[in-house]
Amino acid sequence: MLKGFRDFVLRGNVLDLAVAVIIGAAFTTIVASLTKDIINPLVAAIVGKPDFSYLVFHLHGGVITYGNFINAVIAFILLAAVIYFLIVLPANRLLARIKGPEAATTKTCGECLSEIPLAAHRCKFCGQPVA
Repeated sequence: MLKGFRDFVLRGNVLDLAVAVIIGAAFTTIVASLTKDIINPLVAAIVGKPDFSYLVFHLHGGVITYGNFINAVIAFILLAAVIYFLIVLPANRLLARIKGPEAATTKTCGECLSEIPLAAHRCKFCGQPVA
């Protein structure tokens, strides 16, 4: 039983997930600082308030703080942009460079323009011989 648990924990996916959570937490603090220390002062210079938390809506004695939601959306968009442009995009470019161009596995039938396997001698859609 413990051997199975050890194999599960040491499997690559679990370790990758643990690293991703830790890096995500670090990025969250960086983006929170970016929002608090750079974006909010810019908003304050334009709007006159340091953030949108002052935006509230009163409804039958209740208070809806939609300004806090706007702040959270801005932080999320910044976090997603940072992760995409600093991690995902460079990683995809690196993997594409390492992998190289993919070899063709299909060809086009000259008669019906369907995609068929390279080894096929006849089109599976129209039955015509293909070279």
